[in-house]
Amino acid sequence: MDDSVRKELETLKGMVLNWKRGFLGWASPEGDNEYVIHEFSDEIQQQVYPFVRRMVETGYLTESEAKEFMNFCYSQVEDLRRQLEEMETSHNTEESEHKLVESSSY
Repeated sequence: MDDSVRKELETLKGMVLNWKRGFLGWASPEGDNEYVIHEFSDEIQQQVYPFVRRMVETGYLTESEAKEFMNFCYSQVEDLRRQLEEMETSHNTEESEHKLVESSSY
């Protein structure tokens, strides 16, 4: 892989990671955040995949390199899902503890 292609992929990786941070900011600690996961996945599918596909078609990436890169992108979707689940669990635990304190103070 050419250095310029490697730099381009690193730029795309940075973009995907920035999107993930942005989508995490959309999330509600109360849950029901499946739309956030869906939007992030769609963004990758609509913006990144066509670019990577074109790089394969023009010979800048091999199929294997493209697959590896797209696996990285979709692993970020799963990482976002995990982070959202942790956030929801943490919120629910805090909420339960708060209710317990409230009820014990009566």
